Amino acid sequence: MASPNIITLSDADFKEEVLDAQIPVLVDFWAGWCGPCRMIAPIVEGLAEEYRGRIKVAKVNVDEYQGLAAQYGIMSIPTLLLFKNGEVVSRLVGYQSKEKLVQVLEKYL
Repeated sequence: MASPNIITLSDADFKEEVLDAQIPVLVDFWAGWCGPCRMIAPIVEGLAEEYRGRIKVAKVNVDEYQGLAAQYGIMSIPTLLLFKNGEVVSRLVGYQSKEKLVQVLEKYL
């Protein structure tokens, strides 16, 4: 992972890092072979930097953690889920512009 502001999630720490978080958490469900995932990654990394301290940004590799992907109904990637107080408040599927992501984040801050 290129950014120190992005948490790489596993089954073991998902509850602690996402569901129990005190601030909103943007979770990027992705895979290494996914072209749109690679396209959106720099945008997500930029947001992790810009919103540091106000939101957490995390990634779940769907190939490694298929259970988490299934649990949240991830059918295509990238899928970005925004969690607030342990609940999914927003779901964005496919490549998204930075403007669109900022709009969603601002709504829940």
